[in-house]
Amino acid sequence: MIYEYSLSAQRKDFYNITPQVREAVAKSGVSDGVAIAFCPHTTAGITINENADPGCMSEQDAKHPTSLDVVSDLLLGLDKAFPDRPEFSHAEGNSAAHLKASAMGSSVTIIIDGGKLVLGTWQGIYFTEFDPPRNRKFYVKVAGT
Repeated sequence: MIYEYSLSAQRKDFYNITPQVREAVAKSGVSDGVAIAFCPHTTAGITINENADPGCMSEQDAKHPTSLDVVSDLLLGLDKAFPDRPEFSHAEGNSAAHLKASAMGSSVTIIIDGGKLVLGTWQGIYFTEFDPPRNRKFYVKVAGT
């Protein structure tokens, strides 16, 4: 079964798509198998990374929320690793976005066990946008029994 989802990406960001992937698994009725989240775009990607619940922060951490902002750190790191360069020759001027998307990858595979996604305690699934604003789509393929 394949499910299509739309996303309005208004800024460079990591958009949490874990709820949509869970929804696809639930709709599919698959209890044991895999879910593949796929991005059909060349300046966006899909990855798994930290998805800490702000409600679980200690009082000390809540005073310094930027110390826990993994998404901001990832975006900063990607901008540093893949800056726009005047020597790029791609006519659209978004070569850095293509590099970042290639680094993220276009898909992730998640195991399904007992009808649930097998993710680590702190993991979430993200659609990564590097060339906003864009109206995007992504697919979730669910296979198994």
